[in-house]
Amino acid sequence: HFEYIPAHSPHSNNTKHISSPIEMAAVENGSALPQSALIFLGTGCSSAVPNALCLIRPSDPPCTVCSQSLTMPPVENPNYRCNTSLLIDYCKENGEHKYILIDVGKTFREQVLRWFTHYRIPHVDSIVLTHEHADATLGLDDIRAVQPFSPTNDIDPTPVYLTQYSMDSIVQKFPYLVQKKLKEGQEIRRVSQLDWQIIENDCEKPFVTSGLEFVPLPVMHGEDYVCLGFLFGKKFRVAYISDVSRFLATTVSYISKDNGQQLDLLILDTLYKNGSHNVHLCLSQTLGALKMLCPKRALLIGMTHEFDHHKDNEFLVEWSRRRYTSSTCT
Repeated sequence: HFEYIPAHSPHSNNTKHISSPIEMAAVENGSALPQSALIFLGTGCSSAVPNALCLIRPSDPPCTVCSQSLTMPPVENPNYRCNTSLLIDYCKENGEHKYILIDVGKTFREQVLRWFTHYRIPHVDSIVLTHEHADATLGLDDIRAVQPFSPTNDIDPTPVYLTQYSMDSIVQKFPYLVQKKLKEGQEIRRVSQLDWQIIENDCEKPFVTSGLEFVPLPVMHGEDYVCLGFLFGKKFRVAYISDVSRFLATTVSYISKDNGQQLDLLILDTLYKNGSHNVHLCLSQTLGALKMLCPKRALLIGMTHEFDHHKDNEFLVEWSRRRYTSSTCT
């Protein structure tokens, strides 16, 4: 059935890893063979959850989801959601682990403190960006925290894969992260060392980073903006689509069961529980997309404080049961 996992918590049934049917299988003790894993660093919207307004100007009665942040440690609270971001712990055939980060948003430093420490993630090997908005890129300055320390920046840069459109925006936001040489008389300052790699928003132009192939999945993020999702996985097909309001036909052909491309796992945007939004899918549209694409399993991300982890998981379990009872989608 479709499962709704707003946050990873070591106190829930879904901690670091996602179990079968996908290749990214659970490894929670040293006796298990090394395997790959997906670590959800954040599954919240751009403003994250809790919503600050709910805490500084509380309603009567107060927002249940946001109020939990004042009484429950974030690591134990599945309703505490940082900016949407995924860390792929990719275990190569030789047992070597590579850490591939999708998006580096405004809450990246908090995500490092919460999850990198918990799961002993030593560094990031490469970065893939879906687009250049703040909730996907403003943590790039903090990448230096997961790089070797060098006051003179004498380290190997971390590859960052992004479109030319995103690159043009990064140049404006972070000129010091793009600059190749210091100007005459300019002091050396320690900053993130990044190696910018331009990719295409084209399903026919995959790229490989840290040994894992990614297929770009262009989608509309509002009618004036193309954002990327990504398809990856060797034995099992995983699609990550974090910011979408409408699917393009070319992308549907790569991830739809009707086209013989059924996904083992779809990780998909859903902003609001009710209503609609001009640049994101909301719950009713997300459920419609799941009916259209028919993945074997789905996880929903990008939620606001309207969603309650436990209550809405119960609804989605029942929705999945009705869906599979009344359709041929298996």
